[in-house]
Amino acid sequence: MSDSIKIIECPRDAMQGFPKIIATQDKIEYIRTLLEVGFDVLDFGSFVSAKAIPQMWDTSLVCEALEGYSGPTKLLAIVANKRGAEEAAQFKQIDYLGYPFSISESFQLRNTNSTIEESIVRVQEILDIALKHNKELIIYISMAFGNPYGDLWNSEIVKKYVDQLKDLGVKIMALSDTIGVATPESIQYLFKAVIQDYPDLEIGAHFHSTYDTCVEKLDAAYSAGCLRFDGAIKGLGGCPMAKDELVGNMATESILQFSIDRKIEMNIDLEKFWKAYKMSESIFTKQH
Repeated sequence: MSDSIKIIECPRDAMQGFPKIIATQDKIEYIRTLLEVGFDVLDFGSFVSAKAIPQMWDTSLVCEALEGYSGPTKLLAIVANKRGAEEAAQFKQIDYLGYPFSISESFQLRNTNSTIEESIVRVQEILDIALKHNKELIIYISMAFGNPYGDLWNSEIVKKYVDQLKDLGVKIMALSDTIGVATPESIQYLFKAVIQDYPDLEIGAHFHSTYDTCVEKLDAAYSAGCLRFDGAIKGLGGCPMAKDELVGNMATESILQFSIDRKIEMNIDLEKFWKAYKMSESIFTKQH
């Protein structure tokens, strides 16, 4: 195994399902603090319909406040269609566009108002925009470990769409457990199969999880070859489009402790991380 991993912090995912609108200035100060921690990537906002995700109405304003940023942490914004991609592409400080591609037809319709077939077309459109503006596209394979809608799921379906997306030119994909149903066994099996069959792709893990199952899920993915992990401080968040009861993100502090315990290299300034942790406590409690 490699002795280093990439850690992606996802304040956007933490915020988007939060019941009270967080003030724009609070978002800006929090994101600036996170940018000092040393994360490889910061998933900071999304260019999506404010009607669908009200919390993200001000992502362009947050972007404007970050104008001129050029630190080592890369900025990632989620987009759901061509319009969102074109808007995000105008900001030079954004390095990555992220698109949620679901292998569950029900969730794809619910999340992006498109079928899987239409979503493939959207990926090509977004990829073209990303390439034109010198950005990279990250695809989240949503519902990669099952879904609550009764849609057919198995590892071959996952690999079928990974194959199609790879052929389009996508180089980074995150296998996403959108509702927290993955087990260590299913994680290890799927990651091992995908990483083995697609050695040229960067395959990440985006897990929604409870605290008590974090370590076993991390261990399963890491031992299967995964070196890219998404998390959110305090395990906040969850996908508001997935189900009524949100399952939070993988807690970033669990990823850090996992790395420390196994002597895995990471580029995190722990003192600045705990500063950001304290700020998150303030931001996500004073809104109630």
